[in-house]
Amino acid sequence: MFKRIFAILAGLLIGGSILAAGGLAIAIIITYPRLPSLDVLTDYRPKIPLRVFAADGQLIGEFGEERRSFMRIHDVPVLMKQAVLAAEDDRFYQHSGIDYVGVMRAAVGNIVSGHARSGASTITMQVAKNFFLSSEKTFTRKFNEALLAFKIEHTLSKDQILELYFNQIYLGQRAYGFAAAAQAYYGKAIKDLSVAEMAMLAGLPKAPSAYNPVVNPGRARLRQQYVLRRMRELNFISQEQYDAALAEKLHLAGQGAEASMPAQYVAEMVRQAMYDRYRDQAYTQGFRVFTTIDSQHQQWAFDALRAGLMDYDRRHSYRGPEGFVDLSGLEGDERIEALDEALAELRDSGDLQPGVVLEASGRAVKVYLRGGAVATVSGRGLDFARRALSNKLTPAQQLRPGAIVRVRADSKGGWNIAQMPEVEGAFVSLDTRTGAIKSLVGGFDFNRSSFNHVTQAWRQPGSTFKPFIYSAGIERGFTPSTLINDAPLSIDPQALGGQRWEPKNDDGKFAGMIPMRRALALSKNLVSIRVLMAIGTDYAQQYIQRFGFAAKQHPAYLTMALGAGSATPLQMAEGYSTFANGGFRVRSYFIDRIEDVNGRVLAKTVPTVAGQNAPQVIDPRNAFIMTSMMKDVVRFGTANRAMTLGRQDLAGKTGTTSDFRDAWFAGFNPNLAAVVWVGYDQPRSLGRYGYGGTAALPIWINYMANALKGAPEIDLPPPQGVVVRTGGGLRGGDEFYYEEFQHTNPELRLDNSGTVPGGAAASDEESVGPDTQGENPQGTPPARDAVENVKELLF
Repeated sequence: MFKRIFAILAGLLIGGSILAAGGLAIAIIITYPRLPSLDVLTDYRPKIPLRVFAADGQLIGEFGEERRSFMRIHDVPVLMKQAVLAAEDDRFYQHSGIDYVGVMRAAVGNIVSGHARSGASTITMQVAKNFFLSSEKTFTRKFNEALLAFKIEHTLSKDQILELYFNQIYLGQRAYGFAAAAQAYYGKAIKDLSVAEMAMLAGLPKAPSAYNPVVNPGRARLRQQYVLRRMRELNFISQEQYDAALAEKLHLAGQGAEASMPAQYVAEMVRQAMYDRYRDQAYTQGFRVFTTIDSQHQQWAFDALRAGLMDYDRRHSYRGPEGFVDLSGLEGDERIEALDEALAELRDSGDLQPGVVLEASGRAVKVYLRGGAVATVSGRGLDFARRALSNKLTPAQQLRPGAIVRVRADSKGGWNIAQMPEVEGAFVSLDTRTGAIKSLVGGFDFNRSSFNHVTQAWRQPGSTFKPFIYSAGIERGFTPSTLINDAPLSIDPQALGGQRWEPKNDDGKFAGMIPMRRALALSKNLVSIRVLMAIGTDYAQQYIQRFGFAAKQHPAYLTMALGAGSATPLQMAEGYSTFANGGFRVRSYFIDRIEDVNGRVLAKTVPTVAGQNAPQVIDPRNAFIMTSMMKDVVRFGTANRAMTLGRQDLAGKTGTTSDFRDAWFAGFNPNLAAVVWVGYDQPRSLGRYGYGGTAALPIWINYMANALKGAPEIDLPPPQGVVVRTGGGLRGGDEFYYEEFQHTNPELRLDNSGTVPGGAAASDEESVGPDTQGENPQGTPPARDAVENVKELLF
């Protein structure tokens, strides 16, 4: 009987096996031809984001739905490959797509535990699932996965399969592939990771959300320890490496670590330009854009602008908390959850960290920070906001428990109450000979406002526009020593559309007869207006177009002499570069070249270079004389604070508009021009600290102190056709004239009613170039005729 039962069971088993084998064979025969083509693997083209770099290769920004950095498998460090194999498939190089040993091991483990604790997917099977299949847990999907694994193994080499896995697998934080994950989690290249960091990343594929070290550091640590243990068991690492990795503390990169250089405004400019050129493909084809930005200059500009705006803001009162969190009745975990939820909606702004006040008294304020840290602010750290500790203020203005505030660490390890400035600013610097933008900061904080004040803010340039009017005057026969009456002036109502205009100087004082050089140094408004009256508004409007200023932005009225038109900081930087480089019009640019994912150059900017292919738009003598006059603005005039830099090759002009709504400083040396603007987005008075020399100039000085450190001073000789009169300038300095003006150009004296001619130029002049009488490459009347034109205007 037992033999009969055994025979029946054996027959059933054999028959069942035959039927199962037959069914499996039929399933394979039917399914295998229907498997998807492997073209997507053999011609792998991942969606690689647009990346933006500084001129020195430092990453500025990244744009795309997926963070991804493609790496060839031979570029992956051996330890990184071993960490992944230890965690996911240590027999990868032995099996043929399905690891039968691993299947049996997983099955025994699941039977012993009583439930499914582990699977037996190989790396090849994971590649099949990631590229072709869903994540549903069904027999059909698993069957197709196994067949695809066989097909992949017969088509690709092991290294090719591993390369696909390393670049395609999702690892959390929007990162696809281990190279992108290294940047996302640690802010490093994969080759720079430690063993502990490699093990942490190798543990992510199993469950990126569960083992994410940012979200679940505890579970991530347990997974990391498992990977390290497997690496040690497989002799991938030594005992010393194992012990050191276990002891290593977790150090994750902060937000935006993949682009730590503060150049978000530049990155956004590149993104817009690339989208205009390539549309949606800009975000998926792996374009690499190298800008003209110098990473050091960019950091100096960013730090200088933020420090300047913060200093301006601290001169005004503390406005109060940004908001409040209701902590009443909350204790323990509920209280911490409410604090974390409130801070999750706020972003850090440089060194300004958001926090919630836990306790507040006249002696100390305790502030809860993101991540659970508590900052204690006391002593001088409370000075700025001490008034907000008074009970006399409204609850909305008080520093009390639940108040959302900003704190910043000082150099001594203490904390200070601070606030986000309401005032905005802009900074841009250019290479004067090529127009290459070296640094650009479009505002205090890109995350607060992406509006780029360097390129998009059309503001009144104020007195920084005067050098262009003076330059036109020199072209029409004025000289730096021309005497002009700085006296009250009343403009007829008919000239301004029915409204009488009585302009004033910023200081409210009048100097009487004053040389034009000194008038520019002291920024005398009445002199600028009289120069414009003499040369004519139509001529001046036409002349300023040589510097890149459009006529429609600068109407042909006398107010143009005071910068009542509109310009962007970038336009001003280009205009001042013309003075700095000897009269050439260079165009600013910020993209040096565009490369594809393989490094092939797709496009490259060919700049206009002063002295080569850039057009000469003003006489080099004019540029030299105007630079000389603006050097005196720095030495003796409204910008004399810049002399703290201890250099003699600096020139520039301050600017302050009506009611202190805009503060400017534009300055340069022969190689570098930089422009600063400070103001409110909704124009309003900057108050008594709103002069160009107090709000904008310190920012420029801060930047230039770094940008010109160690650079030799440049003293350019006068160009041909310039006459030098020794001791004829301010405080005994040299004075300069066009050679053809040395005997015929009068000292023009303008008063309220007009002008009267003065004495001729002095005779102790020295010619430094050939006679250029009659030459006029820009198409304006010859210089001697210009003198006659001025006389006609004056009489």
